[in-house]
This record gives sequence, structure tokens and C-alpha cells, in this order.
Amino acid sequence: MGTTARNFFSRQEKAELKQAILTAELDTSGEIRLHIENHCKGEVMDRAADVFAMLKMHKTDLRNGVLFYLAVKDRKYAIIGDKGINQVVPDNFWNEIKEEMGNTFKEGNFAEGLINGIHQAGKHLKKHFPHQTDDINELSDEISFGAE
Repeated sequence: MGTTARNFFSRQEKAELKQAILTAELDTSGEIRLHIENHCKGEVMDRAADVFAMLKMHKTDLRNGVLFYLAVKDRKYAIIGDKGINQVVPDNFWNEIKEEMGNTFKEGNFAEGLINGIHQAGKHLKKHFPHQTDDINELSDEISFGAE
């Protein structure tokens, strides 16, 4: 693991994270993004909401975007789902995934924790927003990074 957001994960881990997003989105119209930055400016949920807006994740047709946010130097992370997905998942859904990720993070396995969280989100997206024949990938699957 590197010392900045861009090199926190190895090239292999970045490829595995992107593949997790692609796999999670395979059978759903939902959209998943991963944003990594060095520091979290302010409260983590507020910052994640700002990033969600910055990435225009609220612009999906069904409002079914999910953001995984990680501030590597501050060791803060959050998951935010848009209105469409939040209306259909259980009340404590994101907190349960976040807690499971946190347990894996404590062991130093950040990529594994994110991959597991992404897969769990993908299962619920598939259940509530199944893939349609006319689906298009509305958001990039690339990992986004904050300023260094």
C-alpha cells in the first residue's frame, strides 16, 4: 500500500476493484462508483455526498447509483446510495455493509473489504434493478481519485 490515494492500492488491486464493479453491474441497471482520496474534508458522510454530486451520480435514470468513498490517510469511509436504491433496501443496509468492510479493513485488507462491499451492493441492485436489454452504462466504472 502506498502513501497517497493514487498509489494506496497496487495495480493488481485496482484491477480487482474495477472488476468487482463490472461484475456487480453485470446483471443490473444500477451504477457503482469508487472514489479514493487522501483526506476527508469535514464529516465523512457530507464529503461522500459532495463527491456523489461531483461525479453526477444523481443523474442516473432510476436514481440507483451507489458510491463507495475512502479517505486513505484519515481512515474514513462511507457508502451512499441514491434515492431509488435507498427506497428499496432495508433501513440499516449501508451501515451493515460498512461494518463488514470495517472488520476487513481492521485486518489491513482494504481491497478485499471494498470488493466484498461492492458485491453486496451489486446483489441488491440486481434484485431491485435487474438488467434491461436497453440498459446503458450511465457512469464510468473507473476508480476516481481526489486531489493529491
